[in-house]
Amino acid sequence: MSFASLSLHSDLLAVLASLNYQTPTPIQLEAIPDVLAGHDVLAGAQTGTGKTAAFALPVIHRYLIQNAENDQKAIRTLVLTPTRELAQQVHQSFVKYSEGLGFSSVVAYGGASINPQIDALNKGCDVLVATPGRLLELAMKELIDLSAIETLVLDEADRMLDMGFINDINRILKRLPESRQTLFFSATFNDEVFALSKTILKNPKLIEVAERNATAAKIEQLFYEVDTKRKAAMLAYLIGSKNWQQVLIFTRTKQAVDELVKEIAKDGIKAAGVHGDKSQGARDRGLEEFKTGKVRALVATDVAARGLDIKELQTVVNFELPYSAEDYIHRIGRTGRAGQEGIAVSLISHKEKYLFEEVKKLTGEAFMMQWFPGFEPDFMAQEEEERGKRKPSKKAQLARALGKGKGGNARGNSRRRR
Repeated sequence: MSFASLSLHSDLLAVLASLNYQTPTPIQLEAIPDVLAGHDVLAGAQTGTGKTAAFALPVIHRYLIQNAENDQKAIRTLVLTPTRELAQQVHQSFVKYSEGLGFSSVVAYGGASINPQIDALNKGCDVLVATPGRLLELAMKELIDLSAIETLVLDEADRMLDMGFINDINRILKRLPESRQTLFFSATFNDEVFALSKTILKNPKLIEVAERNATAAKIEQLFYEVDTKRKAAMLAYLIGSKNWQQVLIFTRTKQAVDELVKEIAKDGIKAAGVHGDKSQGARDRGLEEFKTGKVRALVATDVAARGLDIKELQTVVNFELPYSAEDYIHRIGRTGRAGQEGIAVSLISHKEKYLFEEVKKLTGEAFMMQWFPGFEPDFMAQEEEERGKRKPSKKAQLARALGKGKGGNARGNSRRRR
């Protein structure tokens, strides 16, 4: 099968040929005809299988067919993404696929100056790729008109729900025309996604090109049990002994990112950190240094799990397993893209074993835990740690039974950090 078999516009086919896009991926073969036919779509496929093109190509095709040449372009397609990185990636894909076709795309996200984004919108565009928060800011200031939206795309809908965007999404939906096409694309499906889809999709076509929540077949997944205190040393050893020249490393917290960057630097490994507290400029510089090889390792929180598209990235390391098993799928999906091979290594402490079980449960895989020579877990230390946990005093137990916090307040600590 070729892209020509999907009845795409000849000018669009010429651009794809120049990009050496010859054979559609399974998700593209399944989704593009349904999107072209105007159906609502709920589509799931593994990360790195071409989901962006599955909705971007039909949108550009529709523009070429309508030949919409207006002095003031109305936004006809809105793509919502959970993170700045993914918004940038999707925008860049639209730009690449539509080069020379007169089609325009604008990207808008928080954490960056709003003025250049407003200037770009004032020039008019055919598609707007945005994060929910920045889109609402533009809408509430009446700086954007969403009345002409024909197609709404929720890219990585499950991640948006995980990040608490449901209220923002509902507020955005109220500003859109009721008569529109709505498309859901994600690598994982969960109950929340299906619940949301039932409220805003009309007779959708359900497309799943692989077993639900499966990981890419060509990614070798390795799981090593190692004591928490020895994780950084083992990571540095793996990078050096395996000669990994480009490795993406995930932690759970922003503080862990900064600490790990400093720790592996002691072993001579240049690294950059990416997390939500860093400015957009700092995040962009870190990503660029990683892509160009100026740094060997990129340490990131899950903010980078979706939206990073690094060609030929071969190695991903879970320095800490995520609390959400779905995030594991998205993390390792940064490698093994477009059918290539990749390696995903997870370093698992004694306390993280329950997260490992969650990964196995979600993926349906019988993964086995291994020990790496020289970094075997110290079971005596684990036992001492368990025994060394201080038992609460009788006074503390009585206070807990009465519902009192440390300050004697029956409602607990009123100054609890949120």
